[in-house]
Order: sequence, then C-alpha cells, then structure tokens
Amino acid sequence: MKIATWNVNSVKARLPTVLEVLKTIDCDVICLQELKCETDAFPYMEIEDLGYEAAVHGQKTYNGVAILSKTNIEDVVKGLPGNEDDEQSRYIEVTTGGETPVRVASIYLPNGNPFPGEKFDYKLSWMKYLEARASDLLKLEEPVILAGDYNVIPSDDDCWDPSVWANDALAQPESRAAFQRLQWLGYTESFASIEAKSHAYTFWDYQRGAWQKDHGIRIDHLLLSPEAGDRLEKVEIFKAARGLEKPSDHVPVIGHLKLT
Repeated sequence: MKIATWNVNSVKARLPTVLEVLKTIDCDVICLQELKCETDAFPYMEIEDLGYEAAVHGQKTYNGVAILSKTNIEDVVKGLPGNEDDEQSRYIEVTTGGETPVRVASIYLPNGNPFPGEKFDYKLSWMKYLEARASDLLKLEEPVILAGDYNVIPSDDDCWDPSVWANDALAQPESRAAFQRLQWLGYTESFASIEAKSHAYTFWDYQRGAWQKDHGIRIDHLLLSPEAGDRLEKVEIFKAARGLEKPSDHVPVIGHLKLT
C-alpha cells in the first residue's frame, strides 16, 4: 500500500495542480487537508475519474479534510470523537484497504498562533482529544495510520532556522511534547524512523523566497500503529510538488507499507 498525506491549501483553487500530483504519486490512499470548501462542493467527479472513492468532511472557506481510496471506504467518522462541540472540520477517519483493511485518519491539527493565546490553548486541547482517540484505536490491534498536517515541528532539526520559529506555536515545547506523547502510546513517526534525515521539509512559505532558499519546516506526518509500523518499507517527501505552477505550500509525504 502507498499512502500519502498532503495539505492542498484549497482543493478547488488548485485543482489542476492537485490532479497532476495525484496522478504522479499514484497512491492507494491519499489523506488531504485544508480543503477550504464545503463537503458538497468537493470536486468528486474529477477525483473519481482518477479511480478514487472520497470521504469528505468539509467547511466553507476554512479547514476541511478528506480521504481518497482506490478500495471501498467504510465506517466513516467525521469529527474527532470526544470533541463533538468542535465546529471546525479537522478530522475524518475511515476503514479502507479491501482485503487488508487499514484504519486511516486525515488530520488537520490547529496551527495555534498567535502564541500565547486562545488559539494556542485550543491547539493543546485538540491534541488531548487526539491522544485519547489514538489510544482507543490502538485497542483494535490492527493497522492504524494517523496522517496529516500536524502543525508541529518535531525538533530543531526539522526547520531551517530554529531561532526564526522560537516564538511560533509550531515549535513550542508543549506542542512537541503533545506530539511525542502520541508516539509514546505506541505510534511510529514514519519519516523519522526510516529516513532520520535532518533539514528535510514538507512546507515552504509563499513569502520571502522561502522555497527558492529552501527555508522550510517539516510538519506533515504519518503516524503508524505497531501493526502498520512493522510493515513500513519506505517514506518519501514528494518535494517536486512545490515547484509546480500554483502549488500548495505543502508537499505530499508518502509511506510504502507491505500489508499483504
């Protein structure tokens, strides 16, 4: 199975680029974030023409998550369990994979800026709900993949200049600790576990020539339960997507798992 996570930064505004990337990476499952469209406005027809079934949890103008799969999608959960009062569309979870079923979640974790403040408090609260759900999913004792834009820079080696991000919510000790607690539950952070490369990025801002200077950060992650992590063969960052016309400021992270 090839599974990718990608923050598309408006699926409709960047649809030609999105379709081009999806064709190129040719994954079995793709988790999208920051759709910036309502569920009914998602471009189902164009996505289905590529061979995907889509489960979508959209929101007008902001947020929005989706899971695309080349096999049937079942058991759809929209919204983070336990956090039903949250009005923001940041979490969707499905079972897919056909004869080798996998539980997959697409996650768009809150940014948390400005720090400190209410938005940062919301981020940490949201991460507590995510930790609880992640713990519950481990009880299934089956492959689980928590994929998404976590808006967390795991370490100083995951950004181009730690001093630039020192006062940003993405790099705060509390954010990093919450991300680490997910791994202490038993999840493997796929890229770090296999590549162990420093200064490999998944996001470059549109401003100040960040892409051209390679001033990036790594905030898009695939977290795998033990049943999935044991089958992980390869992880890659599809950096070429950032150089396309009208790109997202994020690029896909792709995991290769041998599930059969």
